[in-house]
Amino acid sequence: MKKINEAFWKGVSSRLGFVFLLLFFYWLKNIFAYFVNINLEWESRYQVMLSLINPIPLGLMLLGLGLYFKKSRFFYGTTIAIYVILNLLLIANVIYFGEFTDFITVNTILASSSSAAGLGDSAKNLLEPSYIFYLIDIPFFIYGVFRKKLKTDSKPFNKRASFAITALSTLLLSANLFLAEVNRGELLTRGFSNNYIVRAMGIPFFTAYSGNLTYQASQARSSATSDDMKKVEAYVKEHYAAPDPKYYGIAKGRNVIVIHLESFQQFLIDYKLQVDGQSYEVTPFLNSIYHSNETLAFSNFFHQVKSGKTSDAETLMETSLFGLSTGSYMVNYGGTNTAYAAPSILAQTGGYTSAVFHGNTGSFWNRNNTYKQWGYNYFFDSSAFTEKTEENSFQYGLNDKYMFPGSIKYLEQMQQPFYVKYLTVSNHYPYTSLSGDEKEQGFPLAETKDETVNGYFATANYLDSAVKDFFDYLKATGLYDTSIIVMYGDHYGISDMRSSNLAELLGKNPETWSNYDKAMLQRVPYMIHIPGYTGGGISNTFGGEVDALPTLLHILGVDTSSYIQMGQDLLSPDNKQTVAFRTSGQYVTPQYTSYSGRLYNTQTGEEITNPDETTKKENEAIRNAVATQLSMSDAVQTGDLLRFYTPDGLNPLDSSTISYTKQMDQLKKI
Repeated sequence: MKKINEAFWKGVSSRLGFVFLLLFFYWLKNIFAYFVNINLEWESRYQVMLSLINPIPLGLMLLGLGLYFKKSRFFYGTTIAIYVILNLLLIANVIYFGEFTDFITVNTILASSSSAAGLGDSAKNLLEPSYIFYLIDIPFFIYGVFRKKLKTDSKPFNKRASFAITALSTLLLSANLFLAEVNRGELLTRGFSNNYIVRAMGIPFFTAYSGNLTYQASQARSSATSDDMKKVEAYVKEHYAAPDPKYYGIAKGRNVIVIHLESFQQFLIDYKLQVDGQSYEVTPFLNSIYHSNETLAFSNFFHQVKSGKTSDAETLMETSLFGLSTGSYMVNYGGTNTAYAAPSILAQTGGYTSAVFHGNTGSFWNRNNTYKQWGYNYFFDSSAFTEKTEENSFQYGLNDKYMFPGSIKYLEQMQQPFYVKYLTVSNHYPYTSLSGDEKEQGFPLAETKDETVNGYFATANYLDSAVKDFFDYLKATGLYDTSIIVMYGDHYGISDMRSSNLAELLGKNPETWSNYDKAMLQRVPYMIHIPGYTGGGISNTFGGEVDALPTLLHILGVDTSSYIQMGQDLLSPDNKQTVAFRTSGQYVTPQYTSYSGRLYNTQTGEEITNPDETTKKENEAIRNAVATQLSMSDAVQTGDLLRFYTPDGLNPLDSSTISYTKQMDQLKKI
């Protein structure tokens, strides 16, 4: 045993042995991440095998670069630096995946200062006890160095041998890619799920892949021409859904108040939480609005966000264009791209004044720049709310019951008609916003093994109560009767990683929880409340956030036939009812649901494992329609194509005329 021990330490003290030692620890951490912290959604043993081998080829290639250096300080300095970077990339992705169920792209890294502003200490809430495993190598190296068992090797590594290591790793990488392509053809060219790429090739490879996409996107803008816009224009014209005369203009001239229901999912509507034999209605006020005959409500309305999450939802709702396949549109393009968004359209067609109220940092998601491009006259962020204290706020901003009242002094100065948006935050992951407010902790927690799920219902109930208070204010001042109130959920609250923990609460079996169940959880509320109108009701039409803007504009009597919008009026008889998810190949229609590589009957939830020829043809047509819609939107967004096009009756916006400083003085002057 002693000889084996000595031989081991002698082996790992050589340069090549040291490289293989680091590679072993790196491989071990990756495997732990894949099986414990990251859900790679394996569908076969073959895919598990790919995941087991994918950290090795690129890991060996990168760690082996140090072998080319003769001097030991350069060898060890380079090798250890690469090892640290690989580990930091892995750990960062593990933490990021816990919140976004996605992987960090180069777009995200480049835009980190804008997308992370205002997060504060929220990262603490993303840490899990299992993360301690990623420090497993530290005790080993401390022991080896201090006991003088792990020594440095001053002997240069043979150059030919160094080249051989590089050649071997290149061969292994090629073999890895070949095996991945066997399992999933055109893996890198058809834009499958990020999960597929990490599952097959590993996180460093995915990072390089996303970097290439970022480069291609930058090239897309520089090479875009007016001819590209003509193709988009032809597509939009072909897919335009004319408004139903029954609804067109029914709210013309009214104020528009948009309430963004943070992380609010459709299943919360009418849901009653059972705790200790008692039943608790989670959102009684929103339930009453949803069922009111003064409300146009939609039961099959889906969020369509990707890693941009809230910023993607805002982009979809305000512009009827999708966010990006990687990163956030608002962060990467929002501050510079030409846009025809709701505030600008309503200002030019109806003389509307516009504002956003948000109790968080203005630079979060690059809002302070994007909102100007969208035409918002005012943006009241956390700096505008003097009410904000440590007791009534948390890392994502001022709690909703303080944000709504805090906005009144600005709202009462707004010229009518106005278009205003309220971004709520209290129902934000990790659903602990009420922890410092004892009087708001009355709603019970759910009783599951997941604390995130347990707190979700209490913060949703708090949001419901805050919205009710705001409605009471609108009624007391008379604004209620001259306005319409639009409410929507921006994205999921419980991610796919955690959703099975909801199963029993929703009357489902956690053991049979499927991708269909996950897909149906992507539904979020969309309600247009029109006081005094009696023709409302709940529509079962399938649609998504990209359809919200044309729906709203038609209700306000705005002709959108010349606008570049990817969505269709949800109230139009011409609506195709095809919901494209931002992840390629995923969609929902009244007949079919495609999610995470599985196909289902939407009405029954049964998986279609052996589709007949008719079903294959129908789904191929849907996939093509979804892919075309996303590609047209991406062409507009990444190529800034709207700079080549001006819709009828609108003019390009000069955002330099908008300033978010001394806004109360601006309001009072008007």
